[in-house]
Amino acid sequence: MSISTRKGDNGETDLMFGRRVAKNHPRIIALGAVDELNALLGIVLTHCGDQSEIKERTVSIQNDLIVLMGELGTLPEDLSLYEEKGFDRFGVGHLEKIDQWISIIEGKDIQIGGWELPGSSGLKISASLDHARVLCRRAERECIELINDLDTSILSYLNRLSDLLWLMARESDQNL
Repeated sequence: MSISTRKGDNGETDLMFGRRVAKNHPRIIALGAVDELNALLGIVLTHCGDQSEIKERTVSIQNDLIVLMGELGTLPEDLSLYEEKGFDRFGVGHLEKIDQWISIIEGKDIQIGGWELPGSSGLKISASLDHARVLCRRAERECIELINDLDTSILSYLNRLSDLLWLMARESDQNL
């Protein structure tokens, strides 16, 4: 089986269950933004070194984003079929985990001196986390186009995830 099907040569692509849409459809744009964020989190992993907490959180976030992308790739009329096929739905549990991590980091007495200049610490991990935060904000903006079709926890998750990524960058700066 070849990865190159040529089915997208005319500017369309597949969603779940064989639904075809234009590659510039808002759902595909949102999917692409979340996929970019997930790929950048892969780069974050390569910079974690011995910061195991950041590594564990990052892997968990990547897995959450895969669930989120599955749901983004499914039209509302196909969500019942999505569930029947055993795919996980995105929900409040994902959001609660992010809130818990934010509370943990905020409880660490990390020194924050106002606006932080990305990369100013010289650490690749914090610069990568700041970059991930920016991509997360873009993914959030792109998902807003689909607000009527999405579980509200998805937008809340992306909003709070960007806060978490900022805190993780500051946390990594303190772990020099």
